[in-house]
Formats: sequence, C-alpha cells, structure tokens
Amino acid sequence: MADNSTSDPHFFVQQLNVADIIVIVVYFALNVAVGIWSSCRVNRNTLNGYFLAGRDMAWWPIGASLFASSEGSGLFIGLAGSGAAGGLAVAGFEWNATYVLLALAWIFVPIYISSEIVTLPEYLQKRYGRSRIRMYLSILSLLLSVFTKISIDLYAGALFVHICLGWNFYLSTGIVLVITAIYTVAGGLAAVIYTDALQTVIMIVGAIILTVKAFDQIGGYGQLEAAYLQAVPNKTIPNTTCHLPRADAMHMFRDPHTADLPWTGMTFGLTIMATWYWCTDQVIVQRSLSARNLNHAKAGSILASYLKMLPMGLIIMPGMISRALYPGMHISEERSRVTIESSDDVGCVVTSECLRVCGAEVGCSNIAYPKLVMELMPVGLRGLMIAAMMAALMSSLTSIFNSSSALFTMDIWRKLRPRAGEKELLLVGRLVIVVLVGISVIWIPVLQGSQSGQLFIYMQVVTSSLAPPVTAVFILGVFWNRASEQGAFWGLMTGLVVGATRMILEFVYPEPPCGFPDNRPAVLHSLHYLHFSVVLFSITVAIVAAVSLLTPPPDESQIKNLTWWTLSKDKLLEALPEALDVGDKQTLFWTQVCNFNAILLLCVNIFFYAYFA
Repeated sequence: MADNSTSDPHFFVQQLNVADIIVIVVYFALNVAVGIWSSCRVNRNTLNGYFLAGRDMAWWPIGASLFASSEGSGLFIGLAGSGAAGGLAVAGFEWNATYVLLALAWIFVPIYISSEIVTLPEYLQKRYGRSRIRMYLSILSLLLSVFTKISIDLYAGALFVHICLGWNFYLSTGIVLVITAIYTVAGGLAAVIYTDALQTVIMIVGAIILTVKAFDQIGGYGQLEAAYLQAVPNKTIPNTTCHLPRADAMHMFRDPHTADLPWTGMTFGLTIMATWYWCTDQVIVQRSLSARNLNHAKAGSILASYLKMLPMGLIIMPGMISRALYPGMHISEERSRVTIESSDDVGCVVTSECLRVCGAEVGCSNIAYPKLVMELMPVGLRGLMIAAMMAALMSSLTSIFNSSSALFTMDIWRKLRPRAGEKELLLVGRLVIVVLVGISVIWIPVLQGSQSGQLFIYMQVVTSSLAPPVTAVFILGVFWNRASEQGAFWGLMTGLVVGATRMILEFVYPEPPCGFPDNRPAVLHSLHYLHFSVVLFSITVAIVAAVSLLTPPPDESQIKNLTWWTLSKDKLLEALPEALDVGDKQTLFWTQVCNFNAILLLCVNIFFYAYFA
C-alpha cells in the first residue's frame, strides 16, 4: 500500500503522546479482563456452553453484540467511504436492519429454538431431511466468512492502522488477530458477547466525540449539504462529471434507473440480502439463540435496531464531512515546518493522485474516516478513537471466529466423525479458530493489493451474488410446508450457478475509472446489483416451487415444529423452559413491553426514512 505523502506515518506517531498510549493499553487490558470474567460465568466444557453461552444471555449484551458484530471496522471504514463518495443513501443498509431484526426475534428465533439447533445448516437438514444442503451451506458460509467478512475487516483495520499510526501492516494486524483469537478460543460465545458489549460503548463514545468535532469544523448540520456539494477536487478529468459530488447526496430514495443506489433496489433487493444476514447467517443468529428466553431475544433485537439508527449521524455524515474538508488546499504542519499544499485526498479522481494518496487507482474514499480521526481528534482522545476502531475490528473478528468454529465443528467434523465425543468437538472448535487466524494472515498480501473503490459496496456486490438463494430456501422452508429437499437443493444449485456467474463477471470486468468508457457486459452496467438480487431470489423461488410440486411432499417429521404453521408452544417450552410462560404475569408484562417497543421502533424508522426521502 502506498504511503500517503500528506499523512507521513512518522509524523502521526509523534502526535501520540502518553495519554493516547495509556488509553489504548487500558482498553486492551479491560477487554482481556472482561473476556476472562465472562468466560468464567458459563460452563465452557459443553457444546451449549461454548457455542451458545449456556443459553443464558440477557438482552442488553445480546443487543450490543448484534450491533458490534455487524459494525466492524469494515463497516466503519466502508460506510464512511460510501458516504464520502455518494452521500446519505447508504444509510438504508443500516436502517433496513430494523425490519429483519424484528422478524428474526418474532418469527425465526422461536422456530430455531423449537428445532433445538446449534447451527443454521443444522436447521435446514432437519427441515428438508438430507445432509447435502447442510454440508453445502456450511462450506459456503465458511468461504464467505474467510474471504469476505474476515478479509474486508482485516483490510479496513489495516488501512486505519497504517494511516493513523504508521505501524507495520503485518505486525499490527497480527497482534490484533492473536489477541482476538486468544479470548475467543478460551471463552467461547460468552466472552465474545460481553466483550462486544464493552466495545459497543467504546465505539459509540469515540464516534460521538469525532462527529461533534467534524460538524464544528463545517459550521453545524445546516452547512453539511452546502459543504459537501462544494467538495470538488483540484485535479479533475476533462469532459467528465465523476469528480462532482452527487446532486442527490442528501436523498435516501433515488432514481430507479440511473442512481447509484436506486430506491427499488434499496427497498426490495436490500431486504432479501438483509434477511440472509440477520435471519439466516450463523454469525448473527448465534447471538439470539444464546438468549435465556424469548423476551430477552426480542429485547436484544430491539436494542440492536435502535443502535443501527446511529451510523447515519456517527459514520456516514462524518464521511461526507471528510470529503468536504480534504479535497483541496490545506495546511500541513510537519517537523516544525508549515506548508500549504494542494492535495486531493478523500475525493481524488485522477488515477496518479489516488495511487499516491492510498495506493488504489479507483478512489480513496475509504480513507475518509481515519483521515478525520488523525486531523480532528485532540491529543489524548486520539487514543480513544484508535481503541474504538480496534474494538470494531476485534468485535467482528471474534464473532466470525466463534461462528465459523461452530459451523465446522457441528456440521462438517461431525459428518466426518459421527462418533466424536464432546471433548473432541470442543478441541476441534478451538483449533479451527487457530487455522482461521493462519489463513487470515496469509490472505493479508491479497488485501494489501486490493484496489476496490468503495469497500462497503464491494461487500454488498458479493453478497447480492451468493445470498439470495439461501434466503429463498430458508423463507420457503419456514413458511411453505410443501417445500421439499429436492426442490431446495436444485434451487440452491441453480442460484449458485447464476449468482457465481455474475460475481465472476464483476471481477473480470471491474467498473472503469473516471474518464474511461464503460464496456462491461449489459448484465453489469444495466442491471444494478440490488436489482440482480431480486432476480436471483425470484429464480430460486421458482425452481424450488416447481421441483417441490413435482416431487413427493416432505415427511411429517420434517415439518412438525420446524415451520411457522406447525410451531408448538409445548415444544418451545421443552426446548427452553423460560421461553414462553403465559401464566407468568411478569413474563406477560415484558412481552407487552417488547411488543410496544417494536411498534415504536417501526414508527421512528419510518419517520427517519420520510424525513430524508
């Protein structure tokens, strides 16, 4: 990765004083202490204790962990970068989570609990009857974890550390990986959830301080639109408009044909992808399955939904401010010299300028957030923000490590060794995390050479190619009793072929830099990836339905207590005794509190959508 000539790493290291270093050290010490304390609260020598925290987690750490797991360094860097590049509309990816998080707690979690599963592929095997779908989904989830989730978070975290501290790329990520893996291996899901709760507090506090400083620099929220629309770089490409900020930057709902984030795709396509992430992905659902009862699972989803409203103001708008502050002339103070330089940092469009600033040809919007941290945070608080970003990185990594460990152990190793005892499975689960760490370190050179323009959009493009078929199979399995194993399998295979073809084309024909003609196939430049997810979902549903109707219906054992229409309260009570006690007035009271907050949350979400529409 090329060094930023306007952000000499040695200069920034000198800015870190004793207070910054103390904050970072205290954060890591506190993090390890919380991990050790939480791991001692549950029995880690059982599968339920290690992978599901003994099914005894309260709502507040669950909600904080749901938020922290989704808000890793990849999203911190990526959301701010997309905000800098295109404005507010990317907030829809965060706000859409409200609806599917409520669906997770009110619809999916009761079914998952009654089916007595540890992993989501395990549910598909029980629902459809054969192991090939379970094996396929486990392998797909592991590959997605290693090469998208882990890789994106590592790239983003390494980019932040490189810009802010100037530390060696490999050394800094290696240290974070080792610390993360140690308490994940030792403590299991309980350690992950409680440290996530701590990291959520640190992330929000740090982000609030930075946001206040950023708005102060441009004169308040009222000046945001004007400042952003004036953020034109000094060096531009003649006869193009790609250097200009988007005119619809302050709008959530954008043109369905020409916009970067069309409202049709953000409404329908995004909901399909969000349902996969929040309701069928092991990393997220594992937290809700650890709840001590359904009310705690519901309250956790509500808390996470409220927290997901924050990134608009705490991440995306600061990213827009970063572009407004650092597109052109600014003062650089280095080693007792004051110079005025012309530098296109966040908003660069000329290839040579972007290569000089961040080492990528297609843009440097990904440096928007770390640039703000190093330019605006006062001495002493800079250490807090660095700790917050490390917290974001470690939160997402711990979640992925623990969930991937559960997937491999329960779905793949058990298949290879059916007679494996609990001690062997726990040992394998811990060793898998070590292997994932090794793969992640080996993958760093690939990430270092990555030239993706907007990290967050890259992540969504990959998801739109692989997730919709999985969403279709889960939804049909939950809501359509007639869906059969053969239908689900061939729907998944068809969806994989179609989606993988599109994804390969995305890599073979990347979007051209500013000023170059777009000669990509029509399926890429004419069909937005969010619209493609709707097409892929529809194809999968059609295949599953057609094949299911042409094949024998599933057995009664594949339906009872495994679909929404056959869910039994008695079975739910048996699986989780505190899950549903209608005779308990206290339980009934908290059920009503959860229901009221869910309605209030929907109203708040709709208001914000309408306000920024």
